[in-house]
Amino acid sequence: MSQILVIGSANADHVMKFEYLPAAGQTLMSRDYRLEQGGKGANQAVACARLAKPGTRTDFICHLGQDSIGDDMRQSWIKDGISTEGISQIAEQSTGTAMIFIGDNGENTIGVAAGANATLSPDDLENHYALFSRAQFLLIQLETPAATVAKALQMAKTFGVTTVLNPAPATALGHDVLKWVDVITPNETEAEALTGVEINHLDDAQMAAQLLHQQGVGIVVITLGSRGAYISSPGFTGLVPALEVQAIDTVAAGDTFNGALVVGLSEGMSIAAAVGFANAASAITVTRQGAQRAIPYRQELSY
Repeated sequence: MSQILVIGSANADHVMKFEYLPAAGQTLMSRDYRLEQGGKGANQAVACARLAKPGTRTDFICHLGQDSIGDDMRQSWIKDGISTEGISQIAEQSTGTAMIFIGDNGENTIGVAAGANATLSPDDLENHYALFSRAQFLLIQLETPAATVAKALQMAKTFGVTTVLNPAPATALGHDVLKWVDVITPNETEAEALTGVEINHLDDAQMAAQLLHQQGVGIVVITLGSRGAYISSPGFTGLVPALEVQAIDTVAAGDTFNGALVVGLSEGMSIAAAVGFANAASAITVTRQGAQRAIPYRQELSY
């Protein structure tokens, strides 16, 4: 049985839409409001659980608040088949929250309160040795403390787990972190933050990938939006094109891609085939509004 461990954030996304974004001191009436379950870690765990074949176990280590939003998230993840062994609700903490204002021109402003996400410490990971010991793949992002990310990657390698780092949101990482990464999946902005190389053409992606290899990363997958994903690996190097669809909401596209990629690799797909699978899954996500509710199930893909 394949076993995937996801570590990361969980947020309640409060989304409001306006004709234009309010200026300082201005109050506007929103024309639309919705509450979404989000957070990169949670989105990716949901993608893994929904896209994997029966028999695959998805564990998720995260911190929620002791509040009704945290209760609702936990129950929804159980319905998706995510194991709750690694999920903790922290006393006197609120579940992570994002306030998202979107204008008709597509511009947005976002404020985030990390809440319980910020309390996930390296020491907390020590309580989850069992999850690390039985995992085959670790998927992690950068919405929890940097020291926790580094500790998780190091622990995973100790147990021989294949590590997949989605370096989002964009930030610089030290060499001591990247040496524990088997697969890294930056987008153009994140690749530039890691390497200093601005990604405009495939030659730029190749240069950035080589710099990441030099820091110890085995496989580099740079996502290029509607163009697809550039792979640099021992088995395959080149572009895997994206599927052409009419996108209406790209919020969880990257998280769907990462979850699907890990699922594909856990099933023994080649890196090129796993990226193709991930492209297909994220193509469905962008045709739907929302975050976790937009992520497809395996039966919706022709795999």
